[in-house]
Amino acid sequence: MIEVRRARGGDVRSIRELVRPLAGNTLTPKDAVAYYEALQQFVVAEDPDVAGRIIGCGALHVMWDELAEVRTLVVHPDFARRGLGSRLLEALLDDARVLGLRRIFCLTFEVDFFTHHGFSTIVGQAADPDVYAELLRSYDEGVAEFLDLERVKPNTLGNTRMLRML
Repeated sequence: MIEVRRARGGDVRSIRELVRPLAGNTLTPKDAVAYYEALQQFVVAEDPDVAGRIIGCGALHVMWDELAEVRTLVVHPDFARRGLGSRLLEALLDDARVLGLRRIFCLTFEVDFFTHHGFSTIVGQAADPDVYAELLRSYDEGVAEFLDLERVKPNTLGNTRMLRML
């Protein structure tokens, strides 16, 4: 049985290898240091037949009071269509509940997958004006994507901003 667990420092190289084929296409490329800095945000799925081989991952990045983003949700192609992406997403949503978060954002090409899991397309602005003004101070590109800022649009063409309420 495939175990979904918290990521560990030793998993970062495997996470990067898993993400590498998608970086620049459907996922934002990141330096190694960014994965280490965000390690506590990640859950991983480990291959039950090969110890230490990471076959899926995902991260939950807190953006504001009750708002977080699902990031870097990836399943190795050899393990696709077996429900592993759903298990990873549910683990992240469980983390969100523990943290008291109610609004979960994603920027995705996988609209059907996220719709199946209760996400809806964001129409217009997704933050109250006061929160929007505070979020504008963030240097995080995910926050800029959530706010739908012009400066990130060339990098997000074709992606859909989606939100789920818990």
